[in-house]
Amino acid sequence: MSDPDHPCLRCGACCAAYRVDFAVYELDSEGGRVPAGLAVEVTGNTWRMRGTDHVPIRCAALTGKVGERAACGIYEWRPNPCRELEPGSYGCEKARARHGLPPLEGPML
Repeated sequence: MSDPDHPCLRCGACCAAYRVDFAVYELDSEGGRVPAGLAVEVTGNTWRMRGTDHVPIRCAALTGKVGERAACGIYEWRPNPCRELEPGSYGCEKARARHGLPPLEGPML
């Protein structure tokens, strides 16, 4: 992602608010795109992004400071649960509120 105005390049709240579980087939070692080194096995078929199972939550792929200049270091290869969370969605706004950030305004990408 190279658009500096994209809300996800300034926020990062979702990366520090939710556990991220995904199917094993999303791992690069299984033909997917998520780097296996950033994930831990939950069950044989389910994996989790490192850091999202601890408190405080902070995904291992998150770079920068939440709410200022944050981004996913593997944005193009992120797992499906992350792809499904849209800027301005209920889940996005809930994560932003957890970090004391105001709701997003204007049209979302």
